[in-house]
Amino acid sequence: MDAIWLTGAEWLAVLRIGLGLWWLESWRHKDKKAWFERGSGIEWAAGVAAQHRWNAVRAGFQAVVAPRPRVMAYVVAYAELALGAGLILGLLTPVALVGGLVLNGLYFVLMIHDWAEQGQNSMMALISGVGLFGMSWQTWSVDSALGWFG
Repeated sequence: MDAIWLTGAEWLAVLRIGLGLWWLESWRHKDKKAWFERGSGIEWAAGVAAQHRWNAVRAGFQAVVAPRPRVMAYVVAYAELALGAGLILGLLTPVALVGGLVLNGLYFVLMIHDWAEQGQNSMMALISGVGLFGMSWQTWSVDSALGWFG
């Protein structure tokens, strides 16, 4: 039986698409009614931020997120959806990969005490970095089809 092997660029595309599916699942599994109407995810994050050991995180959350929980609920949810779609399709891939690094970084800092959650954030950030520096948009992507990002 012959094995089917992919090129390095194709494996990077597989990694990129897998990361996109991970972001898409993060968006999909949210209870949208609770998330958008009650800001349940933001309420949870507010509790985490209030107990955070770093004053800068507490103060930053209070200044940026707490005054606008519904807006931030939409920003977070649709950022995850946009990242997922962009990575799966390979559309504006470098932008999506950097956006994913930023969002995972924010999640990492907010949940610094929750080591179970940090494994997921660390792996997603690692894949984003590999995808970015490996130029994972060169294969199986809209970016490649349009000749973007050389």
